[in-house]
Amino acid sequence: FTPVTGPRLLVSKGQDAGAVKAGLAEGLKLVTDKLGVSSAHVTFANEPDVATLEAAGFLHRTDQQFHFFNEGFSTYDDFLATLASRKRKAMKKERREALADGISIDWLTGKDITESAWDDFFAFYMDTGGRKWGRPYLNRQFFSLIGERMADDILLVMAKRNGRYIAGAINFIGSDALYGRNWGCIEDHPFLHFEVCYHQAIDFAIERKLKVVEAGAQGEHKLARGYRPVTTHSAHYISHPGLRNAVADYLRRERREVQRMGEYLEEHTPFRKDLGE
Repeated sequence: FTPVTGPRLLVSKGQDAGAVKAGLAEGLKLVTDKLGVSSAHVTFANEPDVATLEAAGFLHRTDQQFHFFNEGFSTYDDFLATLASRKRKAMKKERREALADGISIDWLTGKDITESAWDDFFAFYMDTGGRKWGRPYLNRQFFSLIGERMADDILLVMAKRNGRYIAGAINFIGSDALYGRNWGCIEDHPFLHFEVCYHQAIDFAIERKLKVVEAGAQGEHKLARGYRPVTTHSAHYISHPGLRNAVADYLRRERREVQRMGEYLEEHTPFRKDLGE
């Protein structure tokens, strides 16, 4: 559900990790062929696991996410001080305008996430998911279940206007990271999406001393709000040799483009250039 990079070939303690992981990779191929399915996919794997899978004949794919890195900031102003002056002024103006019209923000976590709050958030989720190209795949019960079982690991950022919630975003709290997932709204206001999804996540990470905010893939607009491009990795086994060769050729070209785009975006972050000197 949450696209977080980590180990995918799991080995119990005391085992020969290299041999077991190589065996798991070969086992994935055997199961794929035995079932007669077209392919097997290992997504958001760490680089050592991708290397093991590549050695077994899996194809390596790269993609991009955008992360905020908390460099020991004590306040949001500390973070703003790392931005170029023009970008800093634009960020402040955007945040002011997002909260115009009497909009306020609540952070809900733990016991503060009531069933009523879930009702509101589910309405936001369905509105966004039901739009063009969307397909809401989570039902209302899902949110009650995660609220029951892991509420302390959930942050709902909720925007309120005229006494009712009008927008919100769900985040998951890790040991040292905040993971942004879904957003939705029932009223449209300029810049509110950026405030709820990106700026408030940074505020929360700084307050809780979390090291990273993972805002997910897509949207170079995140760059202007203090998020940096990060490369993610996946591995793919394609059963059919002809199709495998065609996909391999495409992925080679795509990896070059992902690297080029990452370098380009890194050069155009809003951060002060003198800080890197």
